[in-house]
Amino acid sequence: LEGLASVEQAYVRNTAVLRTVLTAQDGAAVEIIDFCPRHLKHSRIYRPTAFARVVRPLSGAPRVTVRLRPSADWGARAAERTSGSNHVRYLCSDVTLRLTTNCPVSHVLNERTFRLEEEMAFFLGPDEGYDQSVLAGVNAALDLTIAHWKHWTRTLYLPLDWQEAVIRAAITLKLCVYEETGAIVAAMTTSVPEFPESGRNWDYRYCWIRDAYYTVRALNRLGAVDILENYLGYLRNLVDASAGGHVQPVYGVGLEPAIVERIVDSVEGYRGMKPVRVGNQAHEHLQHDVYGQIVLPLVQAFFDQRLLRPGTVEDFRALEKVGDRAFAMHDQVDAGLWEFRTIARVHTYSSVMCWAACDRLARAAKHLGLDDRAEVWRDRARIIRERIEAEAYLPDEGRFAASYGGTELDAALLQMTDLGFLDARDPRQVKTFEAIERDLKRGPYLFRYIHPDDFGEPETAFNFCTFWYIEALALNGRVEEARVIFEEMLSRRTHAGLLSEDISIQDGELWGNYPQTYSLVGIINCAVLLSRSWQDAR
Repeated sequence: LEGLASVEQAYVRNTAVLRTVLTAQDGAAVEIIDFCPRHLKHSRIYRPTAFARVVRPLSGAPRVTVRLRPSADWGARAAERTSGSNHVRYLCSDVTLRLTTNCPVSHVLNERTFRLEEEMAFFLGPDEGYDQSVLAGVNAALDLTIAHWKHWTRTLYLPLDWQEAVIRAAITLKLCVYEETGAIVAAMTTSVPEFPESGRNWDYRYCWIRDAYYTVRALNRLGAVDILENYLGYLRNLVDASAGGHVQPVYGVGLEPAIVERIVDSVEGYRGMKPVRVGNQAHEHLQHDVYGQIVLPLVQAFFDQRLLRPGTVEDFRALEKVGDRAFAMHDQVDAGLWEFRTIARVHTYSSVMCWAACDRLARAAKHLGLDDRAEVWRDRARIIRERIEAEAYLPDEGRFAASYGGTELDAALLQMTDLGFLDARDPRQVKTFEAIERDLKRGPYLFRYIHPDDFGEPETAFNFCTFWYIEALALNGRVEEARVIFEEMLSRRTHAGLLSEDISIQDGELWGNYPQTYSLVGIINCAVLLSRSWQDAR
């Protein structure tokens, strides 16, 4: 908008449709509606790889410029262009996009400023002809998309308090799902640094088994069984492919195992901070917690009567192979959930997750009437528990350490309560919580750990860990403190209601990839835990 003076932006209530109002210094204003079409069509969900925009004049005589510059080869060159009377084709490296619009194509090609006197629509998608009026078609898709999202939101079971924050988190988590396979990406971006000039720039546009486990667990608390069911299909395919052997911590959304990490020099990076990475080395790691994070969601299928495809005895037999691997790996070194690149230890969190795998398989076996297998898995869970209590517990301090034989702390130790390994009031867990609070807390925020890693000492707090801390506070009876810090975290969300991975302890600025599923999961979990009961509203 020429003479831009102010910008207002917010999602349309209970949808993934974004509304922006631009106002010029002379009072001229335009409304911009952005969305990805998603609605029922021919009895199935229509969700093309497409982006739609409606631009409407609101007041005055706004003058606007339309600029669209797709690049190819990771920014190394501009996409080639061809055009017709109502469209522009962009030939990128491995895809051709088509922009269909009722805006004069020459204005788009030449980035010419013009007076916006009527509503204009833009549809950027596959290289296919748009078989109707683009203005009517995009507006119809907009109405259907709004209705679709509002209907989905109505199916959620919400806490009484903080509903707006929970709804926004849930919608955004659903946007992180690759529905074709059920995969859930950890974040939408690559290489936003964990803190300035840190080199901690990672590509999170892949499916981490750990992140997806936490995501479906949080959404299941809201009754979003559709995402759980779809993800269970993704996991079953991984279980079949692994055949009882090694499982990577991360895969591509299409189940691709090789997501080789490389640095792309043709992209400047967030605020000019390089490197920009494509792919993620974590696919080469040993991270033994992954076995528990496969078993725990899949075990639900044996108990949950809502599922269209309940778990079978055959599924259990296949899942036992994952449990066998968990038992074999529970006391072996790995990179841990924080994915250390040059540090290998027997991480307590990984061992507890392996214990959880065996424990849940025992429960599933009992439910299925497989008493002999239940006994086997109970015995294995007992063996792992005894090993953890012998190797990771520090009797002189009365607490657990982050690794066998170590003394360092890790915020993930707070998860021992969530996984059912220790009650929150167990003296050993109380001491562990007190040590974490003493050593890892900075202001209201919690670090993952403070010891140096492959890149030096961490400088930002990890948002998901702060949410773990909030949960621990509540479980230790300090509910009001938990609420205060939860409100602080909500205040740090962007204007869109979202959070990234990390936060500066100095000024509260968000860092790391965005939006981050972990952080949105934390919002949901804490809201459910801390909210008043619906009985209070009746």
